[in-house]
Amino acid sequence: MIERSEIRLPATADEWHETSRQTRVALWRLLGDLPAPRTPQAQIVSRESRDGYTLEKIVFPNLLGDTVYGYMLVPGTGSGPFPAVLYQHAHGGDYERGKDELFHPGTIGRPPGEALVRQGYAVLAIDAYAFGERQRQGPAGERETGRETEWSLFKHFLWQGKNLWGMMVHDDLLALEYLLTRPEVDASRVGVTGMSMGGSRATWLAALDERVRVVIPVCQMTRYADLAAHGDYACHSFYYYVPGILGHGLDMELIASLAAPRAQLVLVGDQDPLSPIEGVHTIAGFARHVYDLYDAGDRYALMVYEGIGHRYTPEMFDVVLDWLQRHL
Repeated sequence: MIERSEIRLPATADEWHETSRQTRVALWRLLGDLPAPRTPQAQIVSRESRDGYTLEKIVFPNLLGDTVYGYMLVPGTGSGPFPAVLYQHAHGGDYERGKDELFHPGTIGRPPGEALVRQGYAVLAIDAYAFGERQRQGPAGERETGRETEWSLFKHFLWQGKNLWGMMVHDDLLALEYLLTRPEVDASRVGVTGMSMGGSRATWLAALDERVRVVIPVCQMTRYADLAAHGDYACHSFYYYVPGILGHGLDMELIASLAAPRAQLVLVGDQDPLSPIEGVHTIAGFARHVYDLYDAGDRYALMVYEGIGHRYTPEMFDVVLDWLQRHL
């Protein structure tokens, strides 16, 4: 059993700068044997005009032997450059969906990708490993799909000195690199958001790359030690577990605070078993302290929804849109 422990608050901004430097170094090491991210050689394989926007399908090699598939949505009105959102899809056991989550109303009642692009954002989403067009992109190829691919990749990457989460974060960093090169995008106004697994992907991306100006994780702000203390490991799939992270004294309050002083909004239900609520408040208390060291307390917000479990509500999405409008 792993006991809950608290990470000491930094007393000064200088102390936090050194802590944040050491934390990033440790995170990169724990993510496995990965090359440094660089701009991928992406291709636009199709383009079509839709109501109020242009939809492009893109592909790019991830520099590690696999192919990444994505959608790029560009507003059809205005001359740009536009603010942009990297949209990170969820898990939920829905391996078919992946990046197509952009076009599904889900529990928020409207397709999030279309809502974002019609508000004036360029939007990019990619399939994570084992999802969408990558369901059979595992060591067994066509013989396995979805869940089996995810499990096999987890094992396969460990043998290579990597881990599944590190490989997913690596692809997200490549997607960000690509997004920043698009001429339609204002590289100084890029945000990242997602629900559940997508929320964790958003948090880690903002922690590792300071070019993300706004980060909004939804329904996932899990403090690892608190999840372990509850024994709820089964709430998260294999992808979620980074070897050695707790053994190195790291936890989500450090990772989430690496986004400071950039704008960060956290949305979570108080009945969400994937994010034990006492851990959420520990993370928020630490993050608020760090943001205050930058005199940026107004750029961090936590909204806890009473009686809500692991669910992205229409009200939450309205708040996401408002936060993006204010900070991008």
